[in-house]
Amino acid sequence: MFRKEYAGRFLSACFGLFVIFLTIGIGAFLIYKGSATFTQFHHTIREFLGSAVWDPADNSKGGGKVGALIFIVGSLSTCGLALLISTPFSIASAIFLTEINAKIGEKLFRPVVEIFAGIPSVVYGWVGLTVLIPWIKSIFHLQVGASIFTASLVLAVMIFPTITSVSADAIRAVPDAYKDGAYGLGATRWQAIYSVIVPSAFSGIVSGVILGLARAFGEALAVAMVIGQTNALPTGIFSRTKTLTTEITAQMGNAMEGGELKSALWTMALLLFLVSLLFITLIHIVTRKKKEKED
Repeated sequence: MFRKEYAGRFLSACFGLFVIFLTIGIGAFLIYKGSATFTQFHHTIREFLGSAVWDPADNSKGGGKVGALIFIVGSLSTCGLALLISTPFSIASAIFLTEINAKIGEKLFRPVVEIFAGIPSVVYGWVGLTVLIPWIKSIFHLQVGASIFTASLVLAVMIFPTITSVSADAIRAVPDAYKDGAYGLGATRWQAIYSVIVPSAFSGIVSGVILGLARAFGEALAVAMVIGQTNALPTGIFSRTKTLTTEITAQMGNAMEGGELKSALWTMALLLFLVSLLFITLIHIVTRKKKEKED
């Protein structure tokens, strides 16, 4: 009995340490590959983050321009708009799942949400390409339907299951005593929801929103199919542009190994890794604040 217990602890510790070292290894590898833009080709961080001129040389001598501002702005605008579209629907769905009609929510609505989470991104992109782009082009009388708005709609549907599931779990974790106290003071169901339940689950809901944003930032294929793929700073929601992930996906396979272009792409991958770490840190901060308030 004791041998099995210690063996289980040992295996759990080994797997946990493996994940930790794997994450550190990925980070170290990205730092090594991505830093070549600054150490080998002598570009500055200010140029990389603040310039919109993207013309890196596909050779080992360098001499090109590596301004990634177009892709940074494209990622921020696309993911931000997707979050604005998806978050209200996700929170409302989570409330329906847990507080409005839990039986129907668990038997019908939650399985549908989980199915959405399991659909491959290429399917979302294909539907956006064949259905959404012509529809937006017709409705808004545009020359081209591919745009930030189209990509944001696709991303909004893709991150909807993540935000909904995490938010529903957070609302479900609110102690029944909080709800009973609200009803005991004469609150209606809706008053209890927006005055007690949602504020109590706020940190979990924020964590779900951050996870959805991280999911949106990392998406490449579906966005590449509907965003228009143009090297230009967006001027509105119907502009065509590129994101960090779409540029990496389009160029990484054809770039020369050790060249300036590939190094710049590795730097963009490093930037995405740092953004992911930022999201994880924000989740831990929000969760820690909740625990401190409860204590």
